[in-house]
Amino acid sequence: MKNITVSVDDDIYRRARMKAAEQDTSVSALVRQFLSEIATIETEAERLRREEAVLRASVKLFRAGDRLSRDKLHDRGLRE
Repeated sequence: MKNITVSVDDDIYRRARMKAAEQDTSVSALVRQFLSEIATIETEAERLRREEAVLRASVKLFRAGDRLSRDKLHDRGLRE
């Protein structure tokens, strides 16, 4: 386990001590809990990578030859 030193304003420290007392814990425990929570939150990039992996896994078959022609795509030449 690593020890860290954090500098905070006196008022913030006083309020943190009060909050810790309300929860029957220490300021160090509150900080440890806070850091643990933010360290486990999925980042936007991680979420996008996970969603991309799920999407790619769901694609079973893709062939470029299955594409519509440009004329069919834009409904050109299909009307008489």
